[in-house]
Amino acid sequence: MTAGVAPGVSVGRVFARSCAAEWTRLWTVKATWWFLAAAAVTMVGVGVIAGLEAGSDPVPPQGASAWLAASVAGMPVQFALLALTLIAVTSDYSTGGIIPALQWTPRRSVFFLARMTVTVGTVTSVGVLLAVASTCTAFVAAHPVLDVPLDDGLDVLGNVAFVFAAGSAFAIGLGFLLRNIAGGLVTAFLLMLVLPLMLPNFGYEWMSAVADLLPGSGAAFLLIGEVPGMTRTSSVVTMLCWAGGALLFGWLRLARDDANP
Repeated sequence: MTAGVAPGVSVGRVFARSCAAEWTRLWTVKATWWFLAAAAVTMVGVGVIAGLEAGSDPVPPQGASAWLAASVAGMPVQFALLALTLIAVTSDYSTGGIIPALQWTPRRSVFFLARMTVTVGTVTSVGVLLAVASTCTAFVAAHPVLDVPLDDGLDVLGNVAFVFAAGSAFAIGLGFLLRNIAGGLVTAFLLMLVLPLMLPNFGYEWMSAVADLLPGSGAAFLLIGEVPGMTRTSSVVTMLCWAGGALLFGWLRLARDDANP
């Protein structure tokens, strides 16, 4: 018999049940709805502003892509979704809910994988849907100035999906590693926004090089493409390394340490 699994119950069934429990837990917490509301307002609001600006321009940019609104809006929206992801993990440690959660799913690797799958999948799906909503809003507000070319859409939605998936995976690992809401939010905020913006301004090449290695620089390049010295490949690799590293260390602490924070 596999440790932590009752006789006759496969690991796959335990994983499916854990995913169902995580799904219910995620959508029954008020914070989830607040962060999603903030993300939706920001994403659609940027679309409205972008569309109105394009439509009121004395020389309207005929044929410009409305998908640009989704890319620009993705930068601030990612922080609402990162906060949602972090709280989905760390709230269990602040309330003591991690104990019954692990009693429900004693096999910690299965529990970790279920929480990661549900949370990352939800954040990524919501991010893509909001990107479509932002683009449609910009298109309607600027009609008939902006277009919605399919090739641009596939590229933008692919970038948004990757950034939100890698970012939320990074936040999941960070949450399990730090087990603290404030610590997780501050760390994510520093690595995703503050340090990538601040370090290049000091004028030292080595600081700019360090900034290029941070996940926030990779996200900025993929969403808005204004990070000197970075390429699409380096951005993807950077975000994957941070996400993979955070998940590894978060899983190790969950699997090896006591459940108490």
